[in-house]
Amino acid sequence: MRGHLDGLLLAVLESGPLHGYAIITAVQRRSGGALATRTGTIYPALNRLERLGMLRSSWQSIGERRRRCYELTDSGRRGLGTKRSAWFTGAIGSVLNPGRAI
Repeated sequence: MRGHLDGLLLAVLESGPLHGYAIITAVQRRSGGALATRTGTIYPALNRLERLGMLRSSWQSIGERRRRCYELTDSGRRGLGTKRSAWFTGAIGSVLNPGRAI
């Protein structure tokens, strides 16, 4: 997952805001359980993406619990498009030029 975490997080948030645990669950569900993410990995990445302006967060109360919800910014949507394009180009390039590393 190294090098792809940002893209995964941005992709999961593309459909709308989610709180941290829901993001972890969505990554696992969308990968068919193949990608197990940990809170110690996800939250620092979410904070970094927020500092970069790709995400924004807000606190929401559900009963007596407060959850921090994250959503994509316009910059995050553009970043997701760039990451998708780069991944696709790298994947196709490795098939067309098998001697080239991704």
